[in-house]
Amino acid sequence: MPAPIEEYAVIGDCRTTALLDAGGSIDWYCPPRFDAASVFGAVLGDADQGRWLLRPEDAGATAVRRYEEDTFTLVTRWTTDAGEVEVTDLMPIGGGSNDARSDVIRRVRGIRGTVELRQELRVRFGYAATLPWMRQHTTADGPALLAIAGPDALVLRGPRLAAEDHAHVGTFTVATGETVDLRLTWYPSHLEPPEPVDVDDAIERTNRWWREWAARSTSFGAYDDAVRRSLLVLRLLTHEDTGGIVAAATTSLPEEFGGSRNWDYRYVWLRDASLTLQALMVHGLHEEAQAWRRWLERAVAGDPADVQIMYGVAGERRLPEWEADTLPGYDGAGPVRVGNAASEQFQADVFGEVLIALDAVRHAEAHDDGLSWPLQRALLEEAERNLDRPDSGIWEIRGAERHFTHSRVMLWAAFDRAVCAVENDGRRGPVAHWRALRERLADRIERTGYDAGLGGYVQSEGSREPDAALLQLAQVGYVAFDDPRMLGTVAHLERTLMRDGLLRRYRTEAEVDGVEGDENAFLACSFWLVEQYARSGRLDDAEALMRRLLGFANDLGLLAEQVDPRTGRQAGNTPQAFSHLALVRAADAIAARRRA
Repeated sequence: MPAPIEEYAVIGDCRTTALLDAGGSIDWYCPPRFDAASVFGAVLGDADQGRWLLRPEDAGATAVRRYEEDTFTLVTRWTTDAGEVEVTDLMPIGGGSNDARSDVIRRVRGIRGTVELRQELRVRFGYAATLPWMRQHTTADGPALLAIAGPDALVLRGPRLAAEDHAHVGTFTVATGETVDLRLTWYPSHLEPPEPVDVDDAIERTNRWWREWAARSTSFGAYDDAVRRSLLVLRLLTHEDTGGIVAAATTSLPEEFGGSRNWDYRYVWLRDASLTLQALMVHGLHEEAQAWRRWLERAVAGDPADVQIMYGVAGERRLPEWEADTLPGYDGAGPVRVGNAASEQFQADVFGEVLIALDAVRHAEAHDDGLSWPLQRALLEEAERNLDRPDSGIWEIRGAERHFTHSRVMLWAAFDRAVCAVENDGRRGPVAHWRALRERLADRIERTGYDAGLGGYVQSEGSREPDAALLQLAQVGYVAFDDPRMLGTVAHLERTLMRDGLLRRYRTEAEVDGVEGDENAFLACSFWLVEQYARSGRLDDAEALMRRLLGFANDLGLLAEQVDPRTGRQAGNTPQAFSHLALVRAADAIAARRRA
């Protein structure tokens, strides 16, 4: 059985990631790219789906872990009756673009006494579909174990292992002052094994790269440690070469334990990436803005009618959804899905999110390459063609399409930013026409998306259902945070979507989404509520809810998509960009209110 989701740490190289549980097992690793097939997939099954375990042989050993400051270099201090060792886990970064290898380093350093450690390596290529051919080598650098199957190969350099029941196992001892390095490298199987990485150089270079990046960020004096870690998570999920920002590092971690709400989040949603970009830019991190804008221009190039709500890491358009039956699912929660059928949905809100993000890039004085404004005008033309079209909404419902209020407001925001670009920034365009469309959308929103009896906005036309996405209405400037209509909406959400003090996205029992089962509290929604409280003058409520939400982060400051507020268990894919970017916004709102 895999560890609780909140127990996992993440390491990565801004091209892919690995998840490690607190017991020293790497249970998820998909080299060389976020959306590649897993080599270690135990988080979606058990050890038979692949893992790499490294821990003291003493079953009673205890561990304390931390990240090196402002990095994703994980340091775990193990204590046994016989002594102490420190294990450093990382994926090297900072050496330039390289699609031909992906490295994981595990360095063991003796602190006190002599400790025996155990290794267990189970390589399962292709989402645990393929057992590789394995062979031992002795090289000038020491023992090497090679695994090859199809297009994939791994080489593990370190203490010698022995074959045992479709695994390779072994033990070694580390005494005070001694260091033992384990180096795992993925590479394409048609190539020769790459040269071993220089561990000392890799650790120094990787830590320096992360710290130099973090040093560019600005802080606002509220929850700075949590904000800093969240910004680092957002950078970790930004592909170093393409600029694409993935929604999470994993697929199919369940929103409901034992249920079927399991989705692949290892792709680039225009919405999530746009919101991530805004969070980074507010904190002075503008280089990512230019990289993402270039990614966007490449991804949506062509007919604007073909724009999708999500793409692959390099802008791929075909993301067919299929079920990986070789992975039984997290604690049996199946199916495990690869790809995402939501890529074929129409979600009108993405026009607004993209135009808002590009407006922020323009105001940050990022270099304009001459393509951004023509792209925005093309997107506006496509948005206009779809003003009256029902959609699947921000929550990607798999039921009947609807006229979601949130989607209409985001369309309003798209034309609002276009008007501002002409009036304030000197861009050229049919501003009178855009103003008229903006007013037409506002009129419809007030007629069909606002319920006077409830005193607030509703999920969709013809319904009285609540929707936590309505908290974004004030964020995008459609209404003020303290507008009576917004306050009435908040009161309606508090009455209907609060579960044990946290917000759900919507009422799953209303069967709007076409998916069986329930889900836990959606962390981003509760962070949005913190922002709403702070900006509408409810600072005490904002700070109380913020403290509670931060309490759900694990010992390393990481958050998944959802949480069970009764048990504190995290649920859904992890680490989740949406949760961390909403945390940043919430902290910024509290900082602003404190200064007011």
